[in-house]
Amino acid sequence: MSLKFRQIHLDFHTSPEIPEVGVDFNKAQWQKTLLDSAVDSITCFATCHHGYAYYNTEVGERHPHLTFDLLRAQFDACKEVGINVPIYLSAGLNDYARYRHPEWLGRNPDGKYRWGTPFTAGFKKLCFNSGYLDFLCAQIEEVAKLFPGCDGIFLDIVSQGPCCCEKCIHDMLEQGFDPEKEEDRTTFGRKVEMNYLEKTTAAARRFDNSMKVFHNSGNITPGDREILPYFSHLELESLPTGGWGYDHFPMSAAYTRTLEMDVMGMTGKFHTTWGEFGGFKHPDALRYECAAMLANNTRCSIGDQLHPSGRLDKSTYNMVGAVYREIRDKEPFCINASSAANTAIVSPRAVRHLLNARTNSAEFGAGRVLLEAHIPFDIVDMENDWTRYDFLIFPDDVEFTLEVEEKLKTYAGKLILSGTGGFRDGKMTVNTGAEDCGESPYSPDYMAPAPEFQPSWVETPMVSYLRGRRIKVREGKSLGKIFDPYFNRSYLHYSSHQHTPYRTEESGFDLGSMTDKVLYFAHPVFSLYYGYGCAAHRTFIENAMLAFMGTKCQVRTDLPSTARVTLMKQESEKRYVLHLLFGVPVLRGGDLLLSGGNASGRSNLQIIEDLTPCPAAECEVRLPETVREITEAETGKSIPFERKDGAAVFKVPSFVCHSMLLLKY
Repeated sequence: MSLKFRQIHLDFHTSPEIPEVGVDFNKAQWQKTLLDSAVDSITCFATCHHGYAYYNTEVGERHPHLTFDLLRAQFDACKEVGINVPIYLSAGLNDYARYRHPEWLGRNPDGKYRWGTPFTAGFKKLCFNSGYLDFLCAQIEEVAKLFPGCDGIFLDIVSQGPCCCEKCIHDMLEQGFDPEKEEDRTTFGRKVEMNYLEKTTAAARRFDNSMKVFHNSGNITPGDREILPYFSHLELESLPTGGWGYDHFPMSAAYTRTLEMDVMGMTGKFHTTWGEFGGFKHPDALRYECAAMLANNTRCSIGDQLHPSGRLDKSTYNMVGAVYREIRDKEPFCINASSAANTAIVSPRAVRHLLNARTNSAEFGAGRVLLEAHIPFDIVDMENDWTRYDFLIFPDDVEFTLEVEEKLKTYAGKLILSGTGGFRDGKMTVNTGAEDCGESPYSPDYMAPAPEFQPSWVETPMVSYLRGRRIKVREGKSLGKIFDPYFNRSYLHYSSHQHTPYRTEESGFDLGSMTDKVLYFAHPVFSLYYGYGCAAHRTFIENAMLAFMGTKCQVRTDLPSTARVTLMKQESEKRYVLHLLFGVPVLRGGDLLLSGGNASGRSNLQIIEDLTPCPAAECEVRLPETVREITEAETGKSIPFERKDGAAVFKVPSFVCHSMLLLKY
């Protein structure tokens, strides 16, 4: 059974010090609120981080101030009106367990808690290599037995990592690992994590082999496929104001939609992040975030936190309802859809097997360039089929390992490389049309793009900020020239406040090269853009990429850089869906020390508040099939277009937040 489109993730972490838990739960109010808000699935809590249960348990202990089976009441109320109920259990955090078994606490190499200190208000991480795992599995089995009709088991805070509790140290020594070596601790931690996945998944499916299971760690890392057999689907926790930002979700979805698994996006109604009572983001932000989930081919989930009284918050569900009623109308255009992108970023995290890395500057920089250039793309790992893409991007420093080279033997498309991407053992392994002359002795140097690639407002060399390679183009086309500074800045010699000015004569080296098969940037341009965000740099990169792609470029448009474009295909309907998004995040907050648990220390937040109309824009779309008709999905209104050089050329009407154009063939 596929995932529902309109889910609530209902947090309920409730201290044992709080009285009268669930006292205001009302079946009729619960049902009416959810139905009026167009919610079709809600994740309810069996246990929380405090460790107490919200059902009648024989394994743990029911919350001391809960007088009835709240989970049963919520579950039955939802099922009665056709709303799905996945059930949540806290896996990595459990105060009830740690107070009774302090030996189950995870420890850092210095002996300190994995999370916090003895005097920190908040939860402490437990170790899955302890007796706690048996306790957790017993709870999972109990819930699965008591609620056989539930729509999945959601297990939270699933991370082991290197642990140095006494049990882990003992077991590492016994199994031939050296607990004093970080590499051995990491390897052993991974072994413990895999054992956790095996045992907890088996517990969830003890009575139903088809039970949906998801293990949440706040991120899905490209290339970490070893864990996927223990997942029935994926949920992409990505609260923009909770530390993830607005780039994390589309980048995560660009990878997960290639895995042939059901995927759900997850944001929150909070102004900041989880655990915030009385915090509300602007409704426009929630509208944009859910529209982005549809545009990136995922279902929607909105995080909320139930008040201890058990009553759903009116303000929250008024906001949710406005969004979910719109989502409900758009679902038919997202069912059985798949990405039609012909460009892919080969994830550096996947190539290097960086299994716990949430971001990578080169990968996210490349993604940001493509998002702002409106070029549809996916992110791939070493197991994806690369042959379905016309263009593969190896950003900045992706080494061409023997594994990479083996996969490229069957690849007939084109490569986009930068920095030391495409190198192995310090040498370029790809014919870029240029001679590599080693690393530049200058940092920074200056870029002077060729006229057809340079930004319209820049005619003189622009600073690169990051060190590049020295290359000389021997065949193909040069992307431009390099200008050197007079000297590198140091305490011995410096000029002005930052970098040294450029010499007026060319260095004799090229900015990059372009052949029929390879586009190569001599600088790590994607990390450069990720770190500095200079529009001139992005324009240069974009111009070069569009020239390189030529008639294979799927979408060309003059939409603002803050607009987002994705291209999905509904093959059964014989149509493509061009998703258009427009929302402009702004930074809010200031130099005020924040406190309050998860929000501590954060000041600047990305906020969406005003959804202004996106102006009409010119657009051309090239597809393998001949476009017969273009219509607005929401209105059915036909959009006039003409065919030009194999492309459908038309004007995108002005829209607010999200528009879907159906290109029928």
